[in-house]
Amino acid sequence: MKQRIVTGVVAGGLFLGLCLVGGLWYPALIMLMALVGYYEFAKMSTGAPFHAEAWIGYAGVAYLTFPWQVWDLEFPIPPQHAIWLVLLLLLCMTVLTKNEINIRQASLLLLGAVYVGLGFYYIAISRDTPDGQGLFWTFLLLLSIWGSDAGAYFVGKAFGKNKLWPAISPNKTIEGAVGGVLIAILIAFGISLAAPELLTPQRAILIGLASSVIGQMGDLVQSAYKRMYGIKDSGSILPGHGGILDRCDSWLAVFPFVHILFLLPY
Repeated sequence: MKQRIVTGVVAGGLFLGLCLVGGLWYPALIMLMALVGYYEFAKMSTGAPFHAEAWIGYAGVAYLTFPWQVWDLEFPIPPQHAIWLVLLLLLCMTVLTKNEINIRQASLLLLGAVYVGLGFYYIAISRDTPDGQGLFWTFLLLLSIWGSDAGAYFVGKAFGKNKLWPAISPNKTIEGAVGGVLIAILIAFGISLAAPELLTPQRAILIGLASSVIGQMGDLVQSAYKRMYGIKDSGSILPGHGGILDRCDSWLAVFPFVHILFLLPY
């Protein structure tokens, strides 16, 4: 427990500190987290995170999360074109290696590049929204996600009786899930009262709802993936907490989703 607390304080302080500073530091951290996250994904899914085919995925993730915006640059080619090129190169590898690298491996590596690369891309751009209030929107989402996690845990401990999805995550309960949703909505709604010029109550409720429901689904997706491979954590870079994907599974689902719904300025 002591190790978990120390890691949480140090890692959380570093992340929040660089988020506050902004500039190059924050997107550089996001890019580093994305590359470590992709390493964890490639290691889990293929067992060969440094083989040639995996480097195609690393290149795709690096391209999507590179801090182009710091220098006021646009993507040299649109993200969807970059994703297609990663797809093409991975498919070519199946031919060039005569199926030593098969379609299953190529598919998993592409899935990881899209999941991790686009997820962290949306986390990065949320800090740099066109209205100049990226810090507000980033903290709004993080607080809603963290509130949902805490609410689900404590409400589940106190009142949980009915299992949510025991085959995937045996400790989660329906009562905890509902508690997480309510806490996230209350947090977002409270922030809207404190900053009405930036966030209407209606939008706050939608953001809180999305942060909790989609965040919990992101958590379950990661649990399902780890259960499939029989592992407890995606990595060990954060002692007591596991890997980057363990800590950011909800973020990777929530940040893209709220942008897709146009709930954040874009």
